Amino acid sequence: MDTQALKGSWHLVAQSGDQVPLFFYSALFLMYPETRGLFPVSMATQRDRLVGALGHVVSNVDRVAELVPFLQQLGRDHRKFAVLSQHYPAVGQALLATLEHFLGDRWTPALAHEWTAAYGLVAKVMTEAAEESSATSPPWWEGEVILHEVRAPGIAVIRARLNYQYPFRAGQSASVSVPLRPRLWRFYSFANAPRRDNTVDLHVRVVDGGAVSTALVHGTQRGDVLKVGAPVGERLTLGPNRQGDLLLVAGGTGLAPLKALVEQVAYEGPHRSVRLFVGARTSRELYDAEALAKLEAENSWLRVVPVVSRDAFFSGEHGHVVDAALRAWRDQDVLVCGSEEMVQGSVSRLLDAGVPPARIRFDEFTTAGGREP
Repeated sequence: MDTQALKGSWHLVAQSGDQVPLFFYSALFLMYPETRGLFPVSMATQRDRLVGALGHVVSNVDRVAELVPFLQQLGRDHRKFAVLSQHYPAVGQALLATLEHFLGDRWTPALAHEWTAAYGLVAKVMTEAAEESSATSPPWWEGEVILHEVRAPGIAVIRARLNYQYPFRAGQSASVSVPLRPRLWRFYSFANAPRRDNTVDLHVRVVDGGAVSTALVHGTQRGDVLKVGAPVGERLTLGPNRQGDLLLVAGGTGLAPLKALVEQVAYEGPHRSVRLFVGARTSRELYDAEALAKLEAENSWLRVVPVVSRDAFFSGEHGHVVDAALRAWRDQDVLVCGSEEMVQGSVSRLLDAGVPPARIRFDEFTTAGGREP
């Protein structure tokens, strides 16, 4: 496979920006009208995702060890969209037509052969992963909302009881869809460790233009049924080889997976010290303060430190949450979760302060799934 030819040609195509996904989906729906029902009514976010996912695949086409797990997860995840193996050839034809359109005279028989072969391998990995997954799990779980609390302006805590046993680990995330926004899925982290009653908690903040987050916070009520995809992500989980003390740095609703880790430590027994720093702009946005205070009171190994950046009347710590956390760093593992901007800034600050990269873990924002933190 000529990886340089694939990368070079995609680089040229990507320069056309938004016109690329617009042409791709127009070609797909014209050639295969039956595929339109697989997608949401509004295609704006979907167009961005296509270019991002293709860019990730092409950028890593020469790093098979990294690319294959990404494609396998993508294949498993697409089951929730009711994507079947027979849909992959349609997507392939639309992709080749798109490349030919934007490359013009640069689209040669040799390049067409390379792209056909590359897409064939991508489709093979994705379909095999989807078929393997279908033998052990449903395309999604259904969760009845049993609690919905708006804790602060634009922030809600939601608890749902899933219809089947849900095999996840503290620190993982899943894509969620709501009845008000069918065929739209966004990733959220669970705010709890696995429970015997098969319930999961979500912490959701409304984001600008976030159709799913808005529906979850303002349009969801008890009795509604959410769709929940398979759990994903390992970077914020606690494996058996990591037994040391923890320094957890949360921004906003990035608290969710870190709170889940605190629950896991509590279930396993007090064999490590945990310091949880929770950042918010104002004290009103410390939406889970009561529950965290209770956790701290029940567990001597846990210390919770709220930090606000824009509230002169707050009696606790002020400033950036990562700076407060750094003052407590004593060679612990540092786990960071929050908005993309918060995570990037915090990780940079930790590295500048001399925290070894091997000690830092954070959630990666990939183009596979349109996360609304």
